[in-house]
Formats: sequence, C-alpha cells, structure tokens
Amino acid sequence: MSQLSEHNDAYHRQHAIGSKSFHPCDSFTEFTPEEVEQSIPSRFERIVSQYPNRIAVKTRNHTLTYDELNRRSNRVARAILAQCGEDNEPVALLLENDAPMIAAILGVLKAGKIYVPLDPLYPQARIAYILADSQAAIVLTNTRNLPLAHELDTHRLHLINVDEIDSNHPAPNPNLEILPDSPINILYTSGSTGNPKGVVQNHRNVLHEIMNYTNGVHICAQDRLVLLSSPSFADAVRTVYGSLVNGAGLYPLDIRQEGLAHLADWMIQQGVTIYRSVPAIFRHFVSTLTGNEKFPDLRVIYSAGDSVSKVDVESYKQYFSPNCVFINGLGSTESLTFRWYFIDQETQISGSRVPVGYAVEDMQVLLLDNDGQELGFNQIGEIAVKSRYLSPGYWRKPELTQAVFSLDLVGGSERIYRTGDVGRMLSDGCLEHLGRKDFQVKIRGHRIEVSEIEMALMDLDAIKEAVVVPREDESGDPRLVAYVVPRKRPGPTVTSLRHALRKRLPDYMIPSAFMLLDGLPLSPNRKIDRKGLPDPGRSRPKLDAPYVAPMTSIEETLAEIWAEVLSLDEVGVNDDFLELGGHSLAASQVISRVIEKFQLYLPVQSLFQAPTVAEMAAVIEESQAKS
Repeated sequence: MSQLSEHNDAYHRQHAIGSKSFHPCDSFTEFTPEEVEQSIPSRFERIVSQYPNRIAVKTRNHTLTYDELNRRSNRVARAILAQCGEDNEPVALLLENDAPMIAAILGVLKAGKIYVPLDPLYPQARIAYILADSQAAIVLTNTRNLPLAHELDTHRLHLINVDEIDSNHPAPNPNLEILPDSPINILYTSGSTGNPKGVVQNHRNVLHEIMNYTNGVHICAQDRLVLLSSPSFADAVRTVYGSLVNGAGLYPLDIRQEGLAHLADWMIQQGVTIYRSVPAIFRHFVSTLTGNEKFPDLRVIYSAGDSVSKVDVESYKQYFSPNCVFINGLGSTESLTFRWYFIDQETQISGSRVPVGYAVEDMQVLLLDNDGQELGFNQIGEIAVKSRYLSPGYWRKPELTQAVFSLDLVGGSERIYRTGDVGRMLSDGCLEHLGRKDFQVKIRGHRIEVSEIEMALMDLDAIKEAVVVPREDESGDPRLVAYVVPRKRPGPTVTSLRHALRKRLPDYMIPSAFMLLDGLPLSPNRKIDRKGLPDPGRSRPKLDAPYVAPMTSIEETLAEIWAEVLSLDEVGVNDDFLELGGHSLAASQVISRVIEKFQLYLPVQSLFQAPTVAEMAAVIEESQAKS
C-alpha cells in the first residue's frame, strides 16, 4: 500500500502553529523513541528521582509530591504482591477520580499487573459484568466504596482497602522486571453483543502515545494538566501519563460532582497550562465564561473524542489568548491518537467541518473501500490506521480482534486497525472525519454501540421492538433517541423505561428521549428505515408523574432553565430531572444557571438530591432564608 504524501506547505504551516504551544520557560526535553522501550514504572521512577519535591497530583482533597506519590504507589504494589504472585493478571480499581486512584494505578503497574478501572457511578450490573469478564483477582477500593465492593460477587476476590494500607510501612520500589509489551490496562467500551468489550493496551503503546503528545505540545515539568475524564476512558490515559512521565502536575477534577460553574476559577488559581476534554464538555465550559476571565498560564486546549465544530473554534478565539493553541485530535481506545490539527487565532476554517488534520509520528492513515482496497485523495472511505503501536486486541475476544485488526500484507511489525469511521483525505494530506460507517456513535465523547442499548430495551417484557438513533439537539450535540414498539397499549412510561435501563447501563448510554410507536418504518427491502423515524420534538415525555404547572416565581424560573437545557416545551414542578432526559453534563449546565440567577452556591449533587423543580425551589428558598 502506498502512503499518501503529506510533506507540503499546509503540513509545514501546521508545525509552525504547533511551535506556538512550546512552553515559554524553554525547559522542554524531547521524548526520544528509545525511551518508549521501557515500562511506565521505570520512566516514572526516573522522574521521581529528578523531581521528588515537585507537585505530582493536586485535587480538592489531596496534594502529593512525586516522592509522596511514589511511596504511596509502592505500598499499594506491595499490598497487591502480598495477596498474589508476580503474574501479569488484572486488578480492578473501584475508586473516584482523585489522588488515591492515581496512586492505585501506579501501584498496579509497579506490581506488574493490569489495571481495570471501575466507575463507582456505573450500574452495579455493569460493574459485576466487567469484574467477571476481566477475571480480576483483586479489587482495590476505599472506605467510601467498600459497601459497594461487598455488594458485588466478590467471594472469589481479594479486597484491598487503600485507606487502610499502613502509611508508616517502608515503601521502596518493587523493582520488578516489566517488559514494554506487557499489558497495562483493560478499558471497557460499549459492545455490539449487548455487553461492554475490553480493549487492552501495553506499556510500549502508551509511552509511544505520550512521546508524540509530549513532543507535539512540548510538555515539561512546569506544566499543569487538568484531568476531567474518568480513568475508565482512554482520554484519561493521555493526561495521566502525559503528566507523570514528564514531571508535570496532574490536576484531577470530578466535574460530575463539582460541575463546570467554577472550573475557570479553579484553573486560573491552579495555573493550569493544558486543558483537555471532549468537545461537549468544552462547549459547556465556555458557556460558563463571561469574557472577563484571563487565563495567563493556559497555552493548550486539546479537544478530542468527538466532532469539533466551527463554533468551538470561534469560542476558543473569543475567550482565550493568542498565546493559547487549540488542537482537534482524532484517535480511539484501540489506536490512541493518529491525527491532529493545530489551530491559532489566525486559522480560518473554510467549511462547516473542522479537519482532524495531519499525521502523528508512526501512525499512518489509510482510506479503504468495502473490499479493503486503498483509496486516493478526495475519495470517501473507511479510516484505517497502520502502525506497530496498535492495541494487542480485545480481552478474551480473539474473533473480534481478528475481525478489526489485520497484519500488514507488506510484512514487518505493523498491523492495520479498521476504525469504522469514514473520512476523506484532501490533496494536501489533511484528513476530514465524516462520521461513523456503522451504528456506533459518540455521545459526550463516549463511543457507544447502539445495539447494546437496543438489546437492553428488547430484554424488557413490555417491549416488542426497539431502535436507538443519534439526533442533534438544538446546540448541535448528538443525543440518543429510543423508538420503541410496546407489546400492548398504552405501553410503558418513560419513567419505567429509564429505571429499567439504569440498572444495566451508565448514564451516558441512557437515551435522552423515548418515542412509543405502533410500528417501526421499513424501507422497500423490509429493513428498518432509520431515516424515516419521526423527530421527537420538544414535547414533555410521558412520565409517571402528571404535569403540574409552576406556582411561584422561583419554580417558574427553574422550570424555564430546565426546559431550555433539556430542549423541552414545558417542565412540571414534580418532574424528575433524570426522567426528563437529564444527565450529569446537563445537570452541570442547570446548576451553573441557577448559581448565576440566584447568586448562591449549590454543588451539582444538589440537583440529584432534589431532582424536581419543587424540591430544588425549596432548597433555594431555604438558602435565601439563611442568608
């Protein structure tokens, strides 16, 4: 297969823009290809010896230097090794996005194991499935999540409470020999069979990713990277290791708990230099800005995991300084990053699409037709990635691995991964991303197989048929709409459908809207006509609670905020936020507007504790009475 030429003026202009992201202190040290051929603990321990007293991780609850983080992770490693041998086996992590999770990840790697992050907010059934499928021998948790760990089927597992590991015990490095091709994690993504599938990565691949990230934006020890995504997702891999193998500061923040209203203040106070998130979170972040904020330290905004819009670029230009560079990246859990596009204040986006850009070192992009033949410039085909740094495959799923990964016919160590994304290569070597080839979608940066949601719906006794499709909401973000045919009328309420799905699926996989139909539209060849499905519109869904209109001015204001955020014509005072289609990101939007309107502080969790307009109005009235 021939490689499309990418050495041209536009490509070099991209590198000129990228040079603006160089750190102003001029202390950057290149990450060399030779440094990829080691384990993550080896690289991390070398950084610890260089910067023992520099801040490694800082959160609302913890501040750890590199030396303190190293000692904590060593204690975790020794606790693991005391329970089992040195085999490269999975260890599950049931912890929040905080400093103990970071120490636990490093501890698992130092013990020569594979970490499997479990999000405590996931449905218990999903956590139990991942535990069983991964065959984890140990669960690392803390006091807060210990009750949940005990509720799971853990009779065959060792439970280690990281809060109870003796902090006074000596903590030298375990110094195990760990090969670069040893697996480091299993990250579970949505699966087409009705259950999530685990993607495996190894030390070499992750360090290669960090080499490209480091050299591309010149990450150095003076940088501070904000971590907004859960360690359960690949995007966190870039931020966690991009910080910790470079001596930089890692600043985790759980926006599901804290929201976005105070993110700007926190980033400014902490001197964050590199911001990374999915586009949906970036959009909601900039919606909280007034234009008066100054981000003197912020030099890189990296958006990846979903389509970046022209409006996102305009927001970047409006709210951030000329010293800050915006990057649109494209990658996957299986391949990590394989394209990026650098944007500065002078960059002009000619069409409605923002390109995903140009080559990342050692990651060649091919465009293939249905027969697997390579296409040329300006032709639309499936995006495939050719590299020696691709995932080893799917955990315990050899058939699926064989279906999407193939050996390079030319020979050598490179393999080819077919992404399922569709794209077009422009004549200057710039790649445009045109969406998905199959029924896989991206919702708030999470890759989802809609068939997994459809199967969960079809498992319900009340449902005869079900189809789930993505539709853009009024802000341009995709949302899931479920079309269901009940076995008998009047059919289940949206309330009952949401409650049933919530037992099996995480919140980002719960459809935002449901429509009950008498039958699904069919095409002439008798297949489901997805394009013929009706628009759900803005109508209030059919809930268990009847509609009750707002009575007070506070209730009227809250109902208007909820309706605007959730794209509904009306919201009743007894309507549950989640049953209306709300989710954690929408909750953050609501709370940000409530704070602005009523001039009081409320955490995001208050919306889930008072999930109706009437209950939230009572909270606000009580707060106003105390002030």
